[in-house]
Amino acid sequence: MNIKCTKISYQNIYNSILSLITGIVGVFAFSPYNFWPLSILSLTGLLITTLQCNIKQAALQGFIWGIGLFGTGVHWIYISMTTFGEISTLTSILITSIFIIYLTFYPTLFSILLVKIWPNSNLWRLTLGASVLWSVIEFLRGWILTGFPWLQFGYSQINGPLKGLAPIFGVKFITFIIVIISGLLTFFLTQKHYPSLLTIIILLLFITPLNQIRWYYIQPQRAVNITLIQGNIDQNIKWNNEKINEILNVYLQKTLPIINKTQIIIWPETAIPDLEINQTKLLLTLDKQLRQNNTSLITGIIGVNEKSYKYTYYNSIIVLGDSIPYCYNYTKNRYNKHHLVPFGEINPSSMILQHVTSFLNLPINFLQKGHYLQPQLQAANMKFTAAICYEIIIDEQIQKNFCKDTDFLLIISNDAWFGNSIGPWQHFQMACMRALELGRPLLSCTNNGITAIVSADGISQKQLPTSTCQTLNMNIFPTKGTTPYAKMGYYPLWILIFICGIIAFIFGRNINN
Repeated sequence: MNIKCTKISYQNIYNSILSLITGIVGVFAFSPYNFWPLSILSLTGLLITTLQCNIKQAALQGFIWGIGLFGTGVHWIYISMTTFGEISTLTSILITSIFIIYLTFYPTLFSILLVKIWPNSNLWRLTLGASVLWSVIEFLRGWILTGFPWLQFGYSQINGPLKGLAPIFGVKFITFIIVIISGLLTFFLTQKHYPSLLTIIILLLFITPLNQIRWYYIQPQRAVNITLIQGNIDQNIKWNNEKINEILNVYLQKTLPIINKTQIIIWPETAIPDLEINQTKLLLTLDKQLRQNNTSLITGIIGVNEKSYKYTYYNSIIVLGDSIPYCYNYTKNRYNKHHLVPFGEINPSSMILQHVTSFLNLPINFLQKGHYLQPQLQAANMKFTAAICYEIIIDEQIQKNFCKDTDFLLIISNDAWFGNSIGPWQHFQMACMRALELGRPLLSCTNNGITAIVSADGISQKQLPTSTCQTLNMNIFPTKGTTPYAKMGYYPLWILIFICGIIAFIFGRNINN
């Protein structure tokens, strides 16, 4: 009896160590490390440690694995609180830990349900059952509390053999296939089942050639010269009212000399760190000068909408130098951020919101959400599907706003909150996936990095060094053509998940290895 208990104890310790290590390893599948096979290895580790487990044991392994993945992968939120939020180290650690534990709930739930629904460890459970369940759990993680779909393993394939699936079915389908491959690998490693290994090889041989299919065509005759300006504004002075003119001068000094030399100039998120109504004089003057030189400026600002002497505030993008002169409160060529960041830009509790915005030293009391569907931005006869910062990772929102006549995807961002951590690189990798999914070049203009021009196949063509004040100029060819994913979104995936779920439930519950 004691010998049996000791064996069980050693096995639990071994599984816990394996769960932690493979969870940590998963982070290195993403940017800036980009070693994509580790995504498969990481999920394989989770599936192995939950074999032959009861519900409590599976919950423990899922929790430990999640601590490894999210504790390593999103620790950078700690930087924004300690460096720029002036929160004590202890409080920052506490808040970061609570957030990581919340994210860990999802792999824990996955492990519990996997063992509960499929108590017998077999190939159906490890492949179809796990992939269906993982997809549903990841959907919940991207939806509950406005969602945080960070570190989805499909993104690791931006330079991997499965990337050709992105323009057909989207990044979530890539994650679905990665889980299936991980299940096959688990069955091979634990049962020496060589047909599973052969199936993995066949899958990769079948999918990899899809990378060569180009779902878009380039329009060289419509080439446009675009300049991105990376201001590298210190986050500590970003919202200091006394520093507004100093900040604006940084951008103006980079912009004024090139107004008649480039067609489109882009500034990052809230490059104008003030209310739009306060900067009307500057905006009108700049708009007139831009129109006289046939140049457009796309910039981030705190947009203000005035109606019946009531003001609403938005995290906005506006266009100056348009064919129609700029006019405060009437200019329609703008985008208002829809997916606001909880506790940073919006909070359901007004008392908490007031405290948080005071702590962040923002010049506003609250921000309103823009509409889910918004018209494209237009500049220099080009059309842009736009996103601000975090919402570029909301794949379905970008797909729904994408149009057949879209020329470019545009993201403006300020990742200075996260210093020189891996956070901005992960963010940029997800932005690149949007270009691949939709077959359009992507322009990423940020305060301190990653500022880059990305081709329609998701590869960075030109990029600025981080934490520098520089301009990035390039003649860019817009593209046309509609990818299957752009047309259908995730409808095919959810139909497949439904069918696979039924098959796994019928055939997998009562079959042993």
